[in-house]
Amino acid sequence: MKSKRHTQASVTDRQRKPKADPTSGGSPLEIPKYRQVYDDLLSSIKAGTFRPGDRLPSEAELGKRYETSRITVAKAVNELQLRGLVSRRAGSGTHVLAPARSSGHLFGLLIPDLGKTEIFEPVCHGMMQSPLAKAHSLLWGHAMGDAALQEREAEQLAHRYVEQKVSGVFFAPLEFTPARDAVNQRIVAVLDRANIAIVLLDRCYAPYPTRSKYDLVGIDNRRTGFLITQHLLRLGLRRIAFLAKPLSATTVAARISGYREALLAYGIDNREDLVRRGDPDDPKFIDDMLQSCKPEGIVCANDWTAAHLMTHLAAKGIRVPEDMRVVGIDDVKYAAMLPTPLTTEHQNCGNIGAAALSAMLDRVENPLLPTRDILLQTQTVVRRSCGAHLLSGRGTASSLSA
Repeated sequence: MKSKRHTQASVTDRQRKPKADPTSGGSPLEIPKYRQVYDDLLSSIKAGTFRPGDRLPSEAELGKRYETSRITVAKAVNELQLRGLVSRRAGSGTHVLAPARSSGHLFGLLIPDLGKTEIFEPVCHGMMQSPLAKAHSLLWGHAMGDAALQEREAEQLAHRYVEQKVSGVFFAPLEFTPARDAVNQRIVAVLDRANIAIVLLDRCYAPYPTRSKYDLVGIDNRRTGFLITQHLLRLGLRRIAFLAKPLSATTVAARISGYREALLAYGIDNREDLVRRGDPDDPKFIDDMLQSCKPEGIVCANDWTAAHLMTHLAAKGIRVPEDMRVVGIDDVKYAAMLPTPLTTEHQNCGNIGAAALSAMLDRVENPLLPTRDILLQTQTVVRRSCGAHLLSGRGTASSLSA
């Protein structure tokens, strides 16, 4: 996002050249003196030479500067006042006013993963397509690069939003970076000091069971973890592992909790922990997981992890779903286009965006509202990777089921 720079101009003593009168065959038409003063002061206000709150020179000082009477200067200043650009207060002079604010709000997006996943773009589009969005504006912002650069850019973006005086920020806390906890804390502290409302997207930065004081809009991750695990259990699987990347957000911890609850509900012994955290692109890690867990199926923390796992399994000659059942969470666009289409939990990102905008407007209108978790439900999308078609004999399944 580019910041605009304004060229600084100063009030000058120059006389403006007469303009040609189009009705007189080119003869000069003298601009009224008060209008010259008005135009010059207006240019200086627009250029930022006189900023909101600044006191203009007195009428006597302006009269000397422009070599004109105080009455002429007063007429120019009065026109500025009629346009809402300055205020005149007895005893304190004439001061520049801040631009009148429109009825709409300006909001900022602080989403480090924007452009790197298929989740947050449709969330943002859901905000913009909401009927509530018509009167408001949205600034897009993300942080790219390695972990250190991502952390630095995210903090810089928070400061930029303070300078731009946004009404609120939609913040998806950083994950997968070593200093994420400290950086997330500094970001919300910067916005708090500026009295900028915050709505968290997808996840809270505070480790469970603690909870930040900000509204959160996302999915019910615990229920989601339960549902996708239950789907494999209903297919007759009993030895089910869970795969996630290290340093994942609290959403993954909630999904693991739901996974474990589903196993418990179906009478599966939880004493042997089959949760593994590691890089799905690391062949040694995957080999160790397969050897130690000996799973019939694997619940992946998200579709990205599932897609990378399936690539490694294919390289080893392990067929999905004939030899290994794999499921994911999110239902990103490519989930249905993988060599073996992925069974997953679908989250409606557009609805999340619309709900987030509604929550933000509520928060801006009433800052004293209690903290809220607005959690949308997901649906299980059944495709080939879970092997349901092997039992039913129906071929490829692609229906939505609750």
